[in-house]
Amino acid sequence: MKITQKFFAELIGTFTLVLGGCGTAIFAGGTVGFGFVALAFGLTVVVMAYGIGHISGAHLNPAVSVGALVAGRMNIKDFVAYIIAQVTGAILAAALMAFILKQYSPTLGVFAANGFGDNFVADAGAGYHAIGAGAAFAIEAVLTFLFLIVILGATDKRAPAGFAGLAIGLCLTLIHLISIPLTNTSVNPARSISQALFADSAWALPQLWLFIVAPCVGAAVAAVVYNSIAGKQKK
Repeated sequence: MKITQKFFAELIGTFTLVLGGCGTAIFAGGTVGFGFVALAFGLTVVVMAYGIGHISGAHLNPAVSVGALVAGRMNIKDFVAYIIAQVTGAILAAALMAFILKQYSPTLGVFAANGFGDNFVADAGAGYHAIGAGAAFAIEAVLTFLFLIVILGATDKRAPAGFAGLAIGLCLTLIHLISIPLTNTSVNPARSISQALFADSAWALPQLWLFIVAPCVGAAVAAVVYNSIAGKQKK
């Protein structure tokens, strides 16, 4: 596939992930609850994995691209294009959601921003738990680590064919079930950037660094660990 094909596949895929997952949280989260929000994120990954996976691999997430780069499964040129496409797609989806939300709400509020601490919980409402930056970093890094282990394993040429999208989507659902009440679940810097840019909450942008760094660290470590136990796979 040409780089332009991969770029637009990642842009569309990440747009869908943010619209599907964050959109469910924003427009229906209070009705359907954490469980169905988690399922929405998982479902978007499943449908995009089968929809565009053959074009770009359906990373939909800069942390996934970091893991693929460190694991030796993509080159730096593709990596840069993927990051730009993912962040652009996420922001476009967030802009659409902000436009819709403003039709019936005077403020955007928390939007679907990631956060931690007392101020985050005060704005996010019932069901969330106040944790510090250290705990938030740990849970985001560890969950991204586990996510990348599943991704690298499921997409390994030696793995059973045809099931990668389902395994990855179910893993992302599980991750959200664990951590929505803690940080609103990132494990995806593009998703976090898009929501922090539009959220009205004062803590959203200052805390954004954690949701960029922690997932990327977890992904890079996962790539090293996976290659050490499974052997490096060629691009």
